[in-house]
Amino acid sequence: MTKNNSQAEKTGIVLTGGGARAAYQVGVLRAVAETLPRETKNPFPIICGTSAGAINAMAIAGRAGPFSLRIKKLEAIWRQLDAEKVYRTDFLGVAKNSLNMLLSLFHSGYAIGKPKALLDNTPLRDLLDNYIRFRHIKEAIANGELDAVSITAMSYNSGKSVTFFQGKEGIQPWQKSRQRGLPTDLNIDHLMASSAIPVLFPAMKIGDNYFGDGALRQLKPISPALRMGAKKVFIIGVSDSLVRNPRPIAPTSYHSPSIAQIMGHMLNSAFIDSIESDLGTLEKITRLAGSMTTSERERLGLSDLQPIKSLAIHPSQSINRIAVDHLHELPKSVRMFMKVTGATARGGGINTASYLLFSKGFCRKLLELGYQDGLAQQQAILDFFDDNK
Repeated sequence: MTKNNSQAEKTGIVLTGGGARAAYQVGVLRAVAETLPRETKNPFPIICGTSAGAINAMAIAGRAGPFSLRIKKLEAIWRQLDAEKVYRTDFLGVAKNSLNMLLSLFHSGYAIGKPKALLDNTPLRDLLDNYIRFRHIKEAIANGELDAVSITAMSYNSGKSVTFFQGKEGIQPWQKSRQRGLPTDLNIDHLMASSAIPVLFPAMKIGDNYFGDGALRQLKPISPALRMGAKKVFIIGVSDSLVRNPRPIAPTSYHSPSIAQIMGHMLNSAFIDSIESDLGTLEKITRLAGSMTTSERERLGLSDLQPIKSLAIHPSQSINRIAVDHLHELPKSVRMFMKVTGATARGGGINTASYLLFSKGFCRKLLELGYQDGLAQQQAILDFFDDNK
């Protein structure tokens, strides 16, 4: 098993987006912390996060102390989380934001100035700014505990997926197709930009550009970890699409799709489909690279093709079904909006509701699910960190 930083320096973790679903990731991380030796400082010197996954990533990179203590504190936050700590839930505020968004569709003047969104996520900014110690990132890189950490956001101006990263010397910026890696000193603005789900949360201005949720254009979520030097990647997804034969949430209906149902599929495409597709590609490349000798890869001009060890953990139960049992925990103002747009089990928009279900009951359920799924994979986790396997 890996026990020192020199052995673990090429190990990366990839935490994807998913709104409130990201509570599941923390449950898995708790199982990882309990599986590894208690003295483990940081088993993931390369840390990559997108959207809500970026929040968990920064909670690991932006705190000092043993890994188990960091996760314990992060879990405590998720256990006490409710909607009021993430976004303003007062009825007048939600109604005003909804009206401004509607007016901006018909009059460009309403779209000028402060970015428009359904919800005001100022409470989340205050919570994260008080918890995450961004200065610790530089200290961790300097003392060799951390190689690099990244936050990915989407530029509304260029349409590119931009990965803001802070790391040790030698990690080069990159630009390929619609992907760009930009070295910078990370701060709260990068985190708020990456987690700004379109329509729901306002875009964030960084420099001269506006940025939104990083999952929107991140077609290859694992790529930043590899570009920053990871040779092994640990991935925690929030998709319940791998659950076998899930019971239908409601009787099949043939009404036209609701707004929330359409939006739910769009969010799934951003948060879920990309990581599953990229993981599939990574596994195929690893099998191909593993079937060839180094000389064969060099002869074919594929010397950059290297096998990448990976471990991915996904929910073993349907998160959508869990969400159905906790819809009543949403604030009244948000429940009303959800009902109008069809974000209910019968309306087919439960996906959308699950991303906003920042409630103690729902988050604690996902924390426990992640923890149990992680414990079920203990041997796989041990094998992943064992450099001899």
